[in-house]
Amino acid sequence: MSTKPKGLAARAGHWSARHRKTAIFGWLAFIVIAFMIGGALGQQKPDAAKSFDGESRRAETILEKAGFPETSGEMVLIQSKSASAKDPAFKAAIKDVSQTVAKQKNVADVTPALVSNDGHSALVQFDITGDPAKAIDKVEPILNATSGVAARHKSLAVEQFGAASMMHELDKTSKKEESASNMRSMIVTLVILLLTFGALVAASVPLILAITAIFGTTGVVALASQIMPMDDIALPAIMLIGLAVGVDYSLFYIRREREERAKGKSKLDAIDIASATSGRAVLISGLTVITAMAGMFLTGNTIFMSMGLAVILVVAVAVIGSLTVLPAVLGALGDKVEKGRLPFIGRRQSQARESRMWGWLTDRVMRHPVVAIVVAGGMLVALAVPALGMQTKLPGIESYDKSEPTIQTYLKVQKAFPAEADYATVVVKAADVRTPEIKHAINQLHPAEVDINPNHTVARVNVGLPGSGVNDAAMDGLAHLRQDTIPAAFNRLDGKATADVTGIAASTADFNQVMKSKTPIVFAFVLGLAFLLMLATFRSIVIPIKAIILNLLSVGASYGLLKLVFQDGHGEKLLGFESNGAVTSWLPLFLFVILFGLSMDYHVFILSRVREAWKSGMSSENAVAHGIKTTAGTITAAAIIMVAVFAEFATTSSLDSKQMGVGLAFAILVDATIIRGVLLPASMKLLGDWNWYLPRWLQWIPELDIEGNGGEKPHRAPRLRPAPSPA
Repeated sequence: MSTKPKGLAARAGHWSARHRKTAIFGWLAFIVIAFMIGGALGQQKPDAAKSFDGESRRAETILEKAGFPETSGEMVLIQSKSASAKDPAFKAAIKDVSQTVAKQKNVADVTPALVSNDGHSALVQFDITGDPAKAIDKVEPILNATSGVAARHKSLAVEQFGAASMMHELDKTSKKEESASNMRSMIVTLVILLLTFGALVAASVPLILAITAIFGTTGVVALASQIMPMDDIALPAIMLIGLAVGVDYSLFYIRREREERAKGKSKLDAIDIASATSGRAVLISGLTVITAMAGMFLTGNTIFMSMGLAVILVVAVAVIGSLTVLPAVLGALGDKVEKGRLPFIGRRQSQARESRMWGWLTDRVMRHPVVAIVVAGGMLVALAVPALGMQTKLPGIESYDKSEPTIQTYLKVQKAFPAEADYATVVVKAADVRTPEIKHAINQLHPAEVDINPNHTVARVNVGLPGSGVNDAAMDGLAHLRQDTIPAAFNRLDGKATADVTGIAASTADFNQVMKSKTPIVFAFVLGLAFLLMLATFRSIVIPIKAIILNLLSVGASYGLLKLVFQDGHGEKLLGFESNGAVTSWLPLFLFVILFGLSMDYHVFILSRVREAWKSGMSSENAVAHGIKTTAGTITAAAIIMVAVFAEFATTSSLDSKQMGVGLAFAILVDATIIRGVLLPASMKLLGDWNWYLPRWLQWIPELDIEGNGGEKPHRAPRLRPAPSPA
């Protein structure tokens, strides 16, 4: 290697390997300081209204500022299959519930019991005072009191339900699942790394680096939230992506360093080569993921923007760690990285070998490239076709596991006290909503309930919708309300009042409209910037076009699977869920951005090795075979880790998490096997030296030297004009 390595990654690795203490203690200081400052400041969350879109956001913003009394509604269900509300024991239970909850702190407005039509159920309703967002912190003593009533009346079912009690119980379940899931992910990751490296120390380094990157990023996110408040989705996104990319980046780096050591290179030379090759691939891969995630900001949606910023930060921290502290750790460990070697496996994995399995597959694919493309490509296209019929909706209570006690209580309440209609909330704002003409307009909406704020400037009008939730009848009713009923009632007021609609159906319609209008923009942004980045990286116009097509195939296949499984209900018993007839609204765009960014990791890593071999003098066909065979083992291990991490989400009770886990795990599996193992080598074999074609009018693009020749002149200059394929 040259004493003056070329490129940011090569220079960073070169310096870190020779200033190990500074790099290691600098990294640890950054992690500790960021984590402590972030913990002290706390993560700032956006206003609740900002989680809505369009007209719903306007309505919710008005309600937030209107000064309505802040309460959170709760209810206690008393029920018996045999006894009726007229029986003494039943009456005693109702009285006990009413008196017990009324004595609790933060409880107000306990209503007389409502009895069901069949007489076997009664409902006592009350409010938790104060900010509804903080009701979850006040509900546990009330739940305990309700449990005490249930213990005193064992012949009856006495159960509490409400927004606060539901989230309290579901949060406990979620935390248990998250803790167990994280532990399983760590164990599975460590086992895969052990099998990959064959040594305990080498396997531990990527995992430790990923964990420290996650801790550091949580602090950085808390700092960033002081400027841009972030939704709670930020932390799960950091855990999900941080573990996956943090381990993958280190895996690529360490694998190359060990390969060079096995060839006889000295410790520092091996690190320099790894920095200039895998380090550069990590840098380009990280930039691609960051570019893709930047598309999230174009949605204007708080959840997407929070998720995008969180992933950008954790990927940036993981890249920085891989380029700085990782070379320092490898330099400090030296041959000790082989400590804890596993019998048989450790000896084989410490040697630089091509993958036999992938070598066998690659040879056959490249002998029959047309057949491989037709069969594999046709299969993915066929799987993607069902996605054309995909329907989406925002997650509701039906997204939760119906075996949860709080969800069972909700279902009992719904059955015993079926609502005559679901409500849309029309928020009317005027100088004085009590004027006769505004009252007349409100009455034309046929309201079920009207509340007026203390300043008499806002009226909260509940209007019944047909159907239930967000089914077709409810959405049709919402459209009629917005397009016909409200204009007919309020247009004659000449701007004296505004009327905006919010509620479950309204927020779903507004979110879907945002997705419909913003998704093409996000797609164009991500694809366009990824094309430019790949173009500059490989100085080829063919490589980025092909990469985009292949990545879209894996995303399309994932969409198709989600539609078949979660919308059509195939595989319900296997995954343990009940289909709600749709895919979660935010998932398609989220999957596209995440998968497109992560898929580029493998693409850049493989093609960097292929181009390195091609520039050193190999024919295009041999370079492709060599690049895939030498990287296949690493790609397989990286993909298995990602699949394992993502698949953990499919084991949770939340339907949204199941969909996300299945979609991500399947797409990564397809990408690492069918895309990289079959379609990539087959297409590159057919194209030959055309793979590296760059039109004359683009030849001004500078040579980025991502292969890390370290300042050495390559054996031959890259061809700027296509030559006949050696095949």
